[in-house]
Amino acid sequence: MPTAIVTGASSGLGLAIARSLAKHDYAIVANSRSISLDHPSIATIDAQRIAAVPGDIGSPEIAKRVLDEAIAQFGTVDLLVNNAGIFIPKPFDDYTVEDFDVLLRTNVHGFFHLTQHVLRHMAERGRGHVVNITTSLADNPLRAVPSVLPILTKGGLNAATRALSLEYAPLGIRVNAVSPGIIRTPMHSEADHEFLATLHPNGRMGDPEDIAQAVLYLEDAPFVTGEILHVDGGAHNGRW
Repeated sequence: MPTAIVTGASSGLGLAIARSLAKHDYAIVANSRSISLDHPSIATIDAQRIAAVPGDIGSPEIAKRVLDEAIAQFGTVDLLVNNAGIFIPKPFDDYTVEDFDVLLRTNVHGFFHLTQHVLRHMAERGRGHVVNITTSLADNPLRAVPSVLPILTKGGLNAATRALSLEYAPLGIRVNAVSPGIIRTPMHSEADHEFLATLHPNGRMGDPEDIAQAVLYLEDAPFVTGEILHVDGGAHNGRW
């Protein structure tokens, strides 16, 4: 039974990814700040195939604990999905140092600490796969959604994905990214959905299951590495 770590797994994209992988017979190690095995969002997953590690993934100690729990419970890690992320849209001049620190801690530190631990483990085994969840705004910023700091932090993962895919290919490890458009999650108020749908050429928001399907595709595509897979209704192609 393959094992996947999914961060930010208590709601939204992470929850959809965790549930989808569990349906495809993966064991899941789920992380978020407040997750637990009796959390309503993951209670539908077979208790024999899921472990929960609560805590801030930006903490080096929590990142190490996530890997240790995966090995203790299931013996190995085959897939890491770096999904945890914070999105704070603001005009650039309105950002505070606190905003920047919060975004860096989750979007960058969380990626760095856990990915470093997991890649060391995968390198010892000679196989594995890392999928980073980034943002389509990194390729096609929108004046209607000013968000330079999320673009800086999540968009940087696109470059890291390409670099790591080359560095780790000789070790049998693939590194890819899914780059979502605006997805229908609790992050966005229903009152904004009609407007947010207009920000995609196909005229709708994405669903969390769209992103989960993209992760499954990449996991089942052994000749694909260094790919930034856009799941955004065509928004990355430019103006429309």
